[in-house]
Amino acid sequence: MTSPEVSIVIPCLNEEKTILSLLESILNQTFPVAKLEVVIADGLSDDKTRQIIADFQQKHPEMKIWVLDNPARRIPTGLNIAIRAAGGEILTRMDAHAIPAADYVERSVTALKQGLGDNVGGVIDVNPGADTWVARSISIATAHPLGVGDAKYRWTTKAGEADTVAFGTYFKKKVEEVGFYNEDLRANEDYEFNSRLRSMGGKIWIDPQIRAVYYSRPTLAALARQYFAYGFWKVKMLRLYPKTLRWRQALPPLFVFGVLMLLLLSGFFSLARWGLLIGLGIYFFILAAASIVTAVKRSDGSLFWGIPLAILTMHFSWGSGFWWSLLNPKKEGI
Repeated sequence: MTSPEVSIVIPCLNEEKTILSLLESILNQTFPVAKLEVVIADGLSDDKTRQIIADFQQKHPEMKIWVLDNPARRIPTGLNIAIRAAGGEILTRMDAHAIPAADYVERSVTALKQGLGDNVGGVIDVNPGADTWVARSISIATAHPLGVGDAKYRWTTKAGEADTVAFGTYFKKKVEEVGFYNEDLRANEDYEFNSRLRSMGGKIWIDPQIRAVYYSRPTLAALARQYFAYGFWKVKMLRLYPKTLRWRQALPPLFVFGVLMLLLLSGFFSLARWGLLIGLGIYFFILAAASIVTAVKRSDGSLFWGIPLAILTMHFSWGSGFWWSLLNPKKEGI
């Protein structure tokens, strides 16, 4: 059997709602399906994920799909399992709840072979995880500059170097050289991997013509858990790479610290009360101004309330997770 040129590696856990759409999008890639394979590291899903994959395999035997067990149920562990089993010299890392555009693999492989970067990715368009006003608000907030700051993979319109990409394409030998994904982390694994790659002289390349769709969390509670984990595991990563802290990542912890300190001091000093009111007033004014523009453009009045709620949830959860991890250095999970 001829070895595939490209292996699409996918960590997966209970993705029955999106796995079929992902597999169909891979089948419909402009890159020849005969030259690729799909390697899924499944965290022992207990929903219909595996049955959906098996049914798809039976219906489309022309696309090679391998399903491997990931008993640790961690994303970086799943990625490493899939990467080690991959037969392709080129790897495309994908999530099970993402949908790559039809030319995603082709454009990524072309840029990689042209030597534009050692890890090539694109812009991730965020779609709502449910058909509700809250989910719509979350999808906009997680792609808004006030929510993600200078994360180029959310908004950039120009091709060029970046500090990280979400669903990258790289040579397998480069992963072996850099040292696979850090299995001690449960979040920030892509940023950590790309930090090591850059520290070894590698280049991360982003091209807005390379696009994929990602489905955001459907509720504020789910969003809070996600961003608390991001903040928590960011501290773990900073202990390994202290120079990787970006300004967008420093603001949420400072925001939480400032609010809590002013709240505590406001019981004793009127100046602290005024500082808290003025600070929060400016913060919510900025959020409201941004949400009004979006709500008018989309003719959706619910976004006026929803976007500020979602961004506040992201900031406060990320910052709280950061401080919780900082104050509990021996805690390994949440």
